[in-house]
Amino acid sequence: MGQAESNSDSEVTLQNIQDLYRKFASECPSGNLHLHEFKRIFGVSSSSSEEELAYVEIVFKSFDTNKDNKIDFMEFVAAVNLILRGKLEDKLKWSFKVYDRDGNGSLTRQEVRHIIKIINKIKRHEDPNVTENIDNICERIFELVDKNHDSQISLEEFIEGAEKDPWVMQQLKLDIEPTDWFVKQMQKNS
Repeated sequence: MGQAESNSDSEVTLQNIQDLYRKFASECPSGNLHLHEFKRIFGVSSSSSEEELAYVEIVFKSFDTNKDNKIDFMEFVAAVNLILRGKLEDKLKWSFKVYDRDGNGSLTRQEVRHIIKIINKIKRHEDPNVTENIDNICERIFELVDKNHDSQISLEEFIEGAEKDPWVMQQLKLDIEPTDWFVKQMQKNS
């Protein structure tokens, strides 16, 4: 979720994992985290915006690596580790996976537009002065990233484009300061 390299303050230690397990076990006595529990843990409710609900669902699905509609503790720890201390390339691979809604290994304009639209609406909710044009953002991303001009972005193009161009990185990243947000959410009711 956060694309920058993480600092040592947010490293996941054995104590962090034990604390996470206690929180996970208290929130999910079945040993599995379902979407409604995931939403509750992260403070998303029926009063949340449509975009926040969509974003949380997309994130949940991306962490459910075996696609069984629940997150077990190992998937949960892997997600926390990625968010808090994952390398930039790993975070970009995760971001690509979130964008790639059909899982075919390439991004279409529609897939990129879908996520950019959600992120843009969340940003607008936080700052009403955000006035970026989603279609212009998508077109510029494809101009800068789609090197072979096949109207699709491969994982390699995605990573290379984000690493080479700060504007592209800013547009493609999925965070909105998620590391701090994630730690705060995990510490609630601890």
